[in-house]
Amino acid sequence: MTDEGHAISYKVLARGTPVWTSDDVEIGTVRHVLESDREHIFDGIVLDTPHGTRFVDAPEVARITEGRVTLSIDAAEAATLPEHDVKGGPVYEADASAGRFRRLFGGGWKRGR
Repeated sequence: MTDEGHAISYKVLARGTPVWTSDDVEIGTVRHVLESDREHIFDGIVLDTPHGTRFVDAPEVARITEGRVTLSIDAAEAATLPEHDVKGGPVYEADASAGRFRRLFGGGWKRGR
């Protein structure tokens, strides 16, 4: 197993981070992170895959680290992920300009497009 790095918050998850299934198949990269504005909770991840943009619901995300996102579903299940509904919740992206102190206190993300 490769060094995935430390576990991180979804709020600092960077665009382009590789996404892997539970059976170690890389299926794409992070495009956006979705958060429920009303409840202030993680809603899911929008992925760029070879088959287009797909949505992964929060319960299907097993672990988020500095180096990758690991899903709780296998490659066969990941192949059936739905396309991203652009009418979904707000989009958040990691703020690369945020310093370590700011990221520590939740300021490492900004509202995206």
